[in-house]
Amino acid sequence: MKKKILILILLLLVQSCKSQSKVNQKVIENTKISKNWIKPPNLKKGDTIMLLTPASYLKDSIQSVNNALDSLKRWGLNYKLARHIFDKEGTFAGTDKERAADFQKAIDNPNVKAIWCTRGGYGAVRMVDKIDFTALQKNPKWIIGYSDVTAIHNEIHNNGVQSIHGVMPVNFKIASEKKLKAINSFKNTLFGIKNKYEIESSTYNKEGITQGVLVGGNLTLLHTMLGSKTSIKTENKILFIEDVGEKKYHIDRMLYSLKRAGYFEKCNGLIVGGFTEIKESEPVFAKNVEEIIVNILKEYDFPILFNFPAGHQIDNRALIMGAEVKLRVEKDKAILEFL
Repeated sequence: MKKKILILILLLLVQSCKSQSKVNQKVIENTKISKNWIKPPNLKKGDTIMLLTPASYLKDSIQSVNNALDSLKRWGLNYKLARHIFDKEGTFAGTDKERAADFQKAIDNPNVKAIWCTRGGYGAVRMVDKIDFTALQKNPKWIIGYSDVTAIHNEIHNNGVQSIHGVMPVNFKIASEKKLKAINSFKNTLFGIKNKYEIESSTYNKEGITQGVLVGGNLTLLHTMLGSKTSIKTENKILFIEDVGEKKYHIDRMLYSLKRAGYFEKCNGLIVGGFTEIKESEPVFAKNVEEIIVNILKEYDFPILFNFPAGHQIDNRALIMGAEVKLRVEKDKAILEFL
């Protein structure tokens, strides 16, 4: 009897070692994958940032841009304004060709160390194919923005370069403690100071520890990119999503589209940012956003973090797309660490 118990214990130990070996191997593979994404050089005092407007025009945002420029000067940075930054062509900041030309000049200019999109809106998808991003591989520089800029982040990601999902000049209108947290996280990222975020737990979270390359952005844009060359692969990656002004059934439909396209099959984790200004429909959709996400992803075992402070909200913390991150979701808190 004792012999049988001993054999059973040995078998369990062997199985445990095998399982642990698989976990370790997965982390090593993810580390190898992350090296393919080029990290642009950290900025230093005296460097130049180019400001441009790749989508909707800057309506009533001149003061916000000036406030952002004041911040750059306080940080010891120089700036240039793209030729068509304040243009208006219908709802866009100039024609598609003009906006793409501004972006191309900023990419090709070796003296420009970062490109800061002034705002999102709509329009990046109309001109993203007119830009040659290959020069970023030889002369990488930070490209910064969120919302509609997700189309550009995805294209950059597929060209193997990291980028920053973070505040834009249009967000510099209001000063507040939460806004300062977002701006400081952005400044830290530009100057190479690693951010480590500790987030309060949500009852909707799915606990676990995972690691992978961070990708994603605005859910509507991720949905829009499906089936195109700009759509991103999520295997062994941690996906971030956020959105604004959508109806709940729209969110449900977009997530089902991503699911049917295989977005979550080999995903390592999900970070859910702000879903703000959500609209009701008639008839009223029964579930809230958290319940929609939990329901659609219930068959997957990767960790899920809700209420991450990023997106269309005052507290919009900087995220490095294409960077290797470690996500730890616990009962009382969650930690996102850039490795």
